[in-house]
Amino acid sequence: MKLISQREFHADSAAVMDAVEAGETFRVTRNGIEVAELRPVGPKRRRTAEELVARHRVLPQVDYAVMRREAEEFFGSAGTVALRWGS
Repeated sequence: MKLISQREFHADSAAVMDAVEAGETFRVTRNGIEVAELRPVGPKRRRTAEELVARHRVLPQVDYAVMRREAEEFFGSAGTVALRWGS
């Protein structure tokens, strides 16, 4: 890990970001106090189809009839919209 000042980061940001992309970590200081850390983020792993199916299987089941009834109770009948202006 390297310690650099805010001024150094500002002046050489492209080189610093290239180094971060290559795996280096930097701590940035302002007035001699560490205020930030720049480090590479981990690569996002793509899930396999089997993993996605397994995750889907544990989701809660949706009862669409109940959901529709609750929506109509809350919002009113399907297809009707009541607007009230300035009351």
